[in-house]
Amino acid sequence: MTATTLKASLGPEPQRRRRRPSMKRPSLIVAIGLVATALIVGVGLLYPLAKVIGLTFSTEGLTVLGRMFTNPVNRQTITNTVVLGVLVAVIGTAIAFLFAYVQARLDVPGKKILHLLAILPVVSPPFALASSVIVLFGRNGLITNKLLGLEVDIYGLDGLTLVLALSFFPVIYMSLLGMMQRLDPSLDQAATNLGASKAKVFFTVTLPLMLPGIASGVLLLFVEAIADLANPLVLGGDFTVLSSRAYLAITGEYDVTAGSVYSISLLVPALLVFLLQRFWVERKSTVTVTGKPSGSPLLQRGPVAWVAYGATVFIALLILVIYATIIYGGFAKVPGVNWAPTLANYKFVLTGIGSEAIIDTTVMSIIAAPIASLLGIMIAWLTVTKLKKTAGFVDFVAMLGIAVPGTVLGIGVLLAFRPKNLVGGVTVLPSLAGGAAVAGGAIAIILVFVLRSLPAAVRSGTGSLKQIHGSIEEASASLGASEGTTFRLVTLPLVAPALVAGLTFAIARCMTTLSPIVFLTTPRTKVMTSQILAEVDAGRFGNAFAYCTLLMIIVLIFIGGVNLMNKKMTGKPAPSGTAMAAKELT
Repeated sequence: MTATTLKASLGPEPQRRRRRPSMKRPSLIVAIGLVATALIVGVGLLYPLAKVIGLTFSTEGLTVLGRMFTNPVNRQTITNTVVLGVLVAVIGTAIAFLFAYVQARLDVPGKKILHLLAILPVVSPPFALASSVIVLFGRNGLITNKLLGLEVDIYGLDGLTLVLALSFFPVIYMSLLGMMQRLDPSLDQAATNLGASKAKVFFTVTLPLMLPGIASGVLLLFVEAIADLANPLVLGGDFTVLSSRAYLAITGEYDVTAGSVYSISLLVPALLVFLLQRFWVERKSTVTVTGKPSGSPLLQRGPVAWVAYGATVFIALLILVIYATIIYGGFAKVPGVNWAPTLANYKFVLTGIGSEAIIDTTVMSIIAAPIASLLGIMIAWLTVTKLKKTAGFVDFVAMLGIAVPGTVLGIGVLLAFRPKNLVGGVTVLPSLAGGAAVAGGAIAIILVFVLRSLPAAVRSGTGSLKQIHGSIEEASASLGASEGTTFRLVTLPLVAPALVAGLTFAIARCMTTLSPIVFLTTPRTKVMTSQILAEVDAGRFGNAFAYCTLLMIIVLIFIGGVNLMNKKMTGKPAPSGTAMAAKELT
């Protein structure tokens, strides 16, 4: 009995909604899925979050919280955070829309190259762009100072806005591109036949149909911008935001209470935006796929189209130059000062501490990614097919991994499982082998990796399962298969593309995560992103670029290997897993 045999025996799929079977008592596989979800999310997310909230509303925490609104420095930090979030959300979404529009609606050359450059930031460390931008456009930048003779201060709001917009727009780009490709071309044709100009068609037909995706992108980028920690640490300068302030409170002032208060200030807007996106944007229905043949979209040319194309090419070239600097900078003696070639940077990275960080990060990612992908598919299967009244709650809890900012999660895990030497802390769980406490050991980091990757796997699995007719599983049950057998032999093969998408996105996310795990690393457990940050802080950009290059190569090798394995198993090319999962996440 296989998924293909069952599909063939059912014939053409009738046009009816997927039926959720009623449940009198949970089966073994359902119980296992619920227990696994409760353990991982409860222990790894809800309990640490409760610790942060409890410390924030303690007597000492309330005192610090009061100073958040009375101290002018703290008020300026809040203002900086909001301004940065709004600017990145608007500019990043605009860039994403521009790239998607060029791909879907313009008849121009080089669209495949533009697409590849657009999704390149997905597989790079969060501050790789920031480090390269400093070398190119900083006070002694190769372009600004050496070529143009300008003295530009890239540190602060301007530099952060540029880097964060370029770093985060690819996720929104994939979502908008998918929406735009599914728009019914007959709508444009009808408007054109009625005498509407191209501009009027765009503003009265295309743009209104894209508004749900645009609104969702703005909200998501706002959360990503205010929650980011890596780039403000590298490029913030005197422009302080809440995430970097929380980090400095923990690591520089050893004030856990203040760090918790600052992180809660990030959590509140992040959760509000998450709830708004979940319960408002998702209810906005814009039906554009009707199942009726409607022809091909009208690809445009003309002055406006070429201006849009030129702007897209300019941004793509900027991305290309930034990443070329990263790659070549790994072979330069002192990037930005002395570009003479050397292998010293890679010798440093591939020996000693560098090799330990590469091995530790790779091993932990290999462990965490399959767990996140399989658990995400399991949760999606439960919420789509098995659960009824509690489906929304389980899905909501599983998605909290993206709603809770990484800084909050990292501080929460530190508080929940901190070693005894951290300001009156206690070790809740036993130490790992080698004596490293859970807060600074592999278990905590793997748990954080799983939680941060889980939402993409859930969204990808949910989208795939909703396309599978419920009668397929019913046919399996009628042939005597248990729910576990049906899930293993029927459901999993049918959602293989979603599984691959979740796995590849999880690998990329694990390898490039910094915000939550920067609080958890110790000399015994090293992570590449944390080592890159240390090299950047020390001004050793050559070592940092070598780290970044190796990290991107490792991610691409893993993604290629997973996709090749999927192709051999299924006989079909695998989807672009990272891009697919990122698109589903929005």
